[in-house]
Amino acid sequence: MPHNSIIAREGWPYIGLFAVLTVILAISPYRYYLPLPLALAVFTTYFFRNPERITPQEEGLILAPADGKIIAVNEVWENEYFKADCIRVSIFLSLFNVHVNRIPLGGKVEWLYRSGSTYLPAYRSGAAATNVSNTVGILSAYGKIMVVQITGMIARRIVCWLQPGDTVAAGERFGLIKFGSCTQLYLPAEAEILVAPGDKVKGGETIIGRFSN
Repeated sequence: MPHNSIIAREGWPYIGLFAVLTVILAISPYRYYLPLPLALAVFTTYFFRNPERITPQEEGLILAPADGKIIAVNEVWENEYFKADCIRVSIFLSLFNVHVNRIPLGGKVEWLYRSGSTYLPAYRSGAAATNVSNTVGILSAYGKIMVVQITGMIARRIVCWLQPGDTVAAGERFGLIKFGSCTQLYLPAEAEILVAPGDKVKGGETIIGRFSN
């Protein structure tokens, strides 16, 4: 099923709930409470926005998997999918960022894995290791890449539309995290990284690295 509607369909239950509360209060004696559900309906609509993006088409480009701010670029050992040294790029998503995740580089989905049990603030250094997360392993023409959707203190649900065996294209939408969170991208050690901590990125549009031909 396509996931290109202007508002992610996962947001409509929340929008509908706040809209109904707004109508109920508007016709009740408690109209002075009306601004609260109205503001929540407007914010929820804004939060679940799903804008189109212009995806660069050059071969070997690595795109941001999420909107947000780069909070770390590290060389790490990854023991589950890579089983090798790799580069990890961490992106923090605030409540005001688009929360739809996108494929950074085309390939075939080889591995999906859910783990974790905590809901620490997503910007904390230890949150990624223990928070509830969903990991997507993709085999690309340039080797393995891995995207990790990580919940935060407010985010409590991860949505992923992929299945093992799916063929995916760069910039394609593949899921979302409901409310503030973190997305991590793991790349082979030979990838050239073009971003640094503090940079702001847009999922499916910002080039964060490349592979040489």
